[in-house]
Amino acid sequence: MKRKKSRQFSAVILVFGLLVTSCNNSSEKPTTNSTNTETINQKTMENDRLINFGNQYAAAWCSQKPESVAAYFSSTGSLSVNANAPAVGREAIAKVAAGFMTAFPDMIVNMDSLVTNSNGTAFHWTLTGTNTGPGGTGNKIKISGFELWQIDTAGLIIESKGSFDAEEYNRQLGEKK
Repeated sequence: MKRKKSRQFSAVILVFGLLVTSCNNSSEKPTTNSTNTETINQKTMENDRLINFGNQYAAAWCSQKPESVAAYFSSTGSLSVNANAPAVGREAIAKVAAGFMTAFPDMIVNMDSLVTNSNGTAFHWTLTGTNTGPGGTGNKIKISGFELWQIDTAGLIIESKGSFDAEEYNRQLGEKK
């Protein structure tokens, strides 16, 4: 009888031990997964926020409101296009945007992609429009390019270096119709 109780007691201890071990192991896994999930969620949120920023920035270029484009830059931000000197400050950036908006009153800028690496964030875009502004040729254009952004801690563009194929742009503009 003593042996039977001893075996039952040993079996209970064994089962209890397995349960405790199982519970301890399973309680450790969510902590690890939780941390990984938090990291993944944080990166996803940052990526989603950046994509949203890019889409809104593209929409600002379509708005025919140059100040809307400038609002995405820090007060001391700069925008350079191809080999031109950078426009520094929101007022100067708004003038660059106004130049494109005036030349292409029907301008549409679409965000093609955003690529982030150690050099910054590359905002790839395609601009379509008809050059019907003052002195315009009346020609339609479709040109792609990108801006390499440096973003400050407030989430605004501190520097944007834009680039597109100027030769192709000029070819599409051509002569007045």
